[in-house]
Amino acid sequence: MVVTVACSSIREVFSVQQVPITVFGGPTVLIEYGGLRFLTDPTFDGPGDYELPGGLVLTKTAPSPITPDELGPVDAVLLSHDQHADNLDTSGRDFLAGVPLTVTTADGAQRLGGTARSLAPWTSMELPRKDGGTVTVTATPALHGPEGAEAIAGEVIGFILTSDGLPSVYVSGDNASLDVVRRIAERFAPIDTAVLFAGAPRLPVFDGALVVLDGDGAAEAAQILGARRVVPAHCDSWAHFTEDRDDLVRAFTSAGIVDRLQLS
Repeated sequence: MVVTVACSSIREVFSVQQVPITVFGGPTVLIEYGGLRFLTDPTFDGPGDYELPGGLVLTKTAPSPITPDELGPVDAVLLSHDQHADNLDTSGRDFLAGVPLTVTTADGAQRLGGTARSLAPWTSMELPRKDGGTVTVTATPALHGPEGAEAIAGEVIGFILTSDGLPSVYVSGDNASLDVVRRIAERFAPIDTAVLFAGAPRLPVFDGALVVLDGDGAAEAAQILGARRVVPAHCDSWAHFTEDRDDLVRAFTSAGIVDRLQLS
């Protein structure tokens, strides 16, 4: 295993077997898999405020450590959902126009148009690898808040990447439900690498309930999935996140699995 750290504390590059993963802050993660470059939930804006319906304001507190030009070509965006700026900001929307494929929810694909294609939970698509094989992208369910949150938070999905000869990768998207994680584990565990969105965001519209996993939940999710490696995302750069990476380290240490957590 090779682990390297880039110049920013937000940006890490992990290379385990054939799966390098780079975290750029917030939910934006580059996964190089089967010769393809996948980017999750692109957010490239500088700090600023974003108003949601109902008067809720999300505040970005840190700039992205990379620009789209510095990132280079991307084969596909794995977009958990398009309706919240902390998963797709203004620059991220502009970025989608130059990407050959964006995989997202049914509602999101309809709103975005262009190269966006929808995947319902448990359905898959095959993408050709440059070496002649294929990568299977499977959508997984996600619950962005407490039970019944869909009516307010909207539709959200996660993703599983699989391919012959490669370890599996799970991208949780904005999920707060361990019951959802258990359903995913029934079909796909053990997962080699889990990119878990965390940060413990809480919003008044849900009476302060979690809308994405906290550190304890992420540690439990890692164990449910049997994940060998956990790469955390969605735990910095936004004011409504109530936990950071230090909280994740404490949770994984308490659970006795801090060796699975890849931070540096």
